[in-house]
Amino acid sequence: MAEFRVYRFFVILVHLAVVLVLAQNPIEEKTTFEAAFQGRCGHGSPCEQLCYELHDGMYECDCKDGYILHKNGYSCAELNSTSPSTGELGELVEDVENDELNKDTDDEDAVEDILYMRGASFTIHLDPPPENSTTNSSKIIEETSPPVDRVELRATSQGPNLEQKLPSTMESIVSTEPACSLDCGPAGNCYIEQSHGDDVDLIADDDDDDDDDDDDDADDDETGGGDTSMAVDLEGNDVAPRRKQGSFRQRCQCPLGRGGDRCQLEAEVRSPRFTGSGWLAFPALKAAYKHVQLELEFRPEAWDGILLLAGERDDLQGDFMALILHHGFIEFRFDCGSGVGTVRSTQTVRLNEWNTLTVYRHRWDAWIQLNQEKRVEGRSKGLFARITFREPLFVGGPGNTTGLERLPVRTGFKGCVRHLEANEHRYRFPLAPQGDAANGFDVEECTADRCSKVPCSHGGKCLTTGGDTAVCLCPLGYTGDLCETRVDLQVPSFNGSSYLRYPGLADTSLSWLELAVTLKPTVADGVILYNGHHSDATGDFIALYLSSGHVQFTFDLGTGPASLRSENPVRLGEWVEVRVSRTGRLASLEVEDDPPQEILAPGAFTQLSLPLNLYLGGAPSTDMYSPKMKTTASFVGCVQTVILNRREIGILAEALGGVNVGNCGHACEARPCGDAECRPLRDRFTCRCRPGMPHPCPAPDDNTILDSSPSKTNAATRFERSVPSFSGSESYLHYNDADTMKRIISYRVDINMRFRASSSSGLLLWSGRQADPQEQRDENDDFLALGLDRGYLTLAYNLGSGEAVLRYNLTRLDDDLWHRVRAVRNEQWASLVVDSGTGVSASSPGQLRQLNTDTGLYVGGAPDIVRTTGGRYAKGIVGCISDLVLDSDFSVALSSPGQATNTHSCIP
Repeated sequence: MAEFRVYRFFVILVHLAVVLVLAQNPIEEKTTFEAAFQGRCGHGSPCEQLCYELHDGMYECDCKDGYILHKNGYSCAELNSTSPSTGELGELVEDVENDELNKDTDDEDAVEDILYMRGASFTIHLDPPPENSTTNSSKIIEETSPPVDRVELRATSQGPNLEQKLPSTMESIVSTEPACSLDCGPAGNCYIEQSHGDDVDLIADDDDDDDDDDDDDADDDETGGGDTSMAVDLEGNDVAPRRKQGSFRQRCQCPLGRGGDRCQLEAEVRSPRFTGSGWLAFPALKAAYKHVQLELEFRPEAWDGILLLAGERDDLQGDFMALILHHGFIEFRFDCGSGVGTVRSTQTVRLNEWNTLTVYRHRWDAWIQLNQEKRVEGRSKGLFARITFREPLFVGGPGNTTGLERLPVRTGFKGCVRHLEANEHRYRFPLAPQGDAANGFDVEECTADRCSKVPCSHGGKCLTTGGDTAVCLCPLGYTGDLCETRVDLQVPSFNGSSYLRYPGLADTSLSWLELAVTLKPTVADGVILYNGHHSDATGDFIALYLSSGHVQFTFDLGTGPASLRSENPVRLGEWVEVRVSRTGRLASLEVEDDPPQEILAPGAFTQLSLPLNLYLGGAPSTDMYSPKMKTTASFVGCVQTVILNRREIGILAEALGGVNVGNCGHACEARPCGDAECRPLRDRFTCRCRPGMPHPCPAPDDNTILDSSPSKTNAATRFERSVPSFSGSESYLHYNDADTMKRIISYRVDINMRFRASSSSGLLLWSGRQADPQEQRDENDDFLALGLDRGYLTLAYNLGSGEAVLRYNLTRLDDDLWHRVRAVRNEQWASLVVDSGTGVSASSPGQLRQLNTDTGLYVGGAPDIVRTTGGRYAKGIVGCISDLVLDSDFSVALSSPGQATNTHSCIP
């Protein structure tokens, strides 16, 4: 108890110091904070009523209903008490508890929340206090019986639409915009914006935004020279106006309930559509400082925008809660006063479709659920668990809020909202008193959408095309103006507005990718296949497309694009086979029988991550495409087969969706195989028997190729050219050239290879040291060995101070199927990955870190293998090896080794 008395005495001293500072600085706002104590709840805690244990070994105090917490963090005072002790305490009550005060304090809050129009000037009249009253400027009078100062705001000049609290100082703003001269009515604002294609960026001089480094770098590249004179933004930061070619244009920014080019029309808004520059404002959230549950139904038209924003201050420096669209993903960000917590959806929203979203927050913890997908959970930082809501709840945009650099998105939401509910209160969007909205600008009625007059059938989606027209985007299997006609799809054709959507490659092609496409183009430009990382077209991507008739493959691993172009243009109207292979930074492109083209991607990154959907034939929006591509036109023509990483994709069966896909006019459309599967093979076809059918399958004509087993297409077969096979006994390739060995003898080696084996044991790769037959081999001689041991992949190595053995026990590889293997040694550490599965790792003993071998590199086996490998292997592999790449940039020429012994061509 003695320690507790000392602690309370210290808190009283701090309290007196705060009161003195407030008395000497009357213009300062009241400081609010939460108190957290180290330890656990119990008899030793100072909490007067309630105690909550926090994370990280801390706890905080709270009060029962009808009481509020003192700023010392542990005392409680009864609400609406007139006793002297609580009267003094009222000045120090934490602002966040105002949500639980009675409604008789609303007038007081209204006085405190002074609004003004940015860019306008005001005359402020303060009524003198009564003669018998004494005014202390450092206090806010909480009793409502004496008259309060009346604040009258009169705008003397027309200004923009945004409103916010009156700041203590007005920054001078450097503006290069022309004066706005439109008459927008008594409540509308004349608003100046740049015409389409005109871009002005204000780049803060201190460059604090780490999240946008990549974008900033890109912007820097575009600016070149020009005027770099500085200006001052609304927060007082030095900024550099950056302007591209373009011009300003004037328009009217109409308040909620008005529309037209001069705000001359009345517009009833029940389901708002936001334009990207508009917003709605509702009263500040009440009784939501610890708990809030939001339900939202919205229809986005763009990948980025602020959906909802609420907080403590209009400069976003205090507590806040934000719901934003960022690169197509939903992000819920909240700050209780000691750090931002972020919860991000795992799936992107569906553009131009209705999405449902539920957000739940209780103290530090939060979760979100988008479109009934799995809930995603998160937690805010620090010890504080309450959020103060004093600013309006803004929907569809940031409203009057400044300080948006705390968010990755600063623009408003573009799209419709038809349902918003917070803590069981369903908001009505019209202006009060008909609805709940207090204000709003640039908001339209969503039901005025032109698509409301186009009834697309069978799940077709309406798309506006400009003017007063709209078209239906028909789902797979339907066609017609209203998607009313059913189509039996066999070989898909694309008409320039079509696409098919599939799951993205994600992390399945981190280190290697094989792609084969058989297609018949009818137009010389068009995107055949695209998969990206971000919906704003930044980050990793792969793109296969036609440009002026030439096939191009462009990819980016994160450090710049690399592009391959076919030597000759393709022939329009004829079937052509395109093959792409990529291992690490090295990629190759082969079109029909033309020689392959190869290229190395720039930079040091070697992995490819593609979490977004993969698109075939086009995409929903050209904004998704990387600007590093040569075309954004959609493909026109037919696509017959797609083989990804050795697996043939069911072009129609595996599609997640698609629009405007028709039939190509292939023979398979007549179902010539009856109940068997008709498989197109350029202009011909094969019949594949289904399980349980008699063999052979029926052959209707001479153009049919009978096939009673799962077939390998020509695309798969052509990959096997120049691939060596090994018999297991004195069968190997040998390399001793400088380019190969400098990548083996090093502190680090990265081996990517593809093989198939029918033997359960055998050597794949070996590099070691030569030994005198008359002398006993030193057990610490350096070596590196990769092979199969009883069906499992094994990596063994010795750097001179002890042997390390790493065994991949997750997958047997002696099944005569093709497998991808990546073996990485970085000094003493090594790792193995098979077929993009889970990796395993190990470390060698001792202190030595470099591999020193002198036998060269043996592939598939070795001479006198027992002696060469020191008894570790008795034979080489029985099977085939292809695509051996070292350090992600050097392809070992398996077709032209330094020495080849007893090898043959691989039989598919």
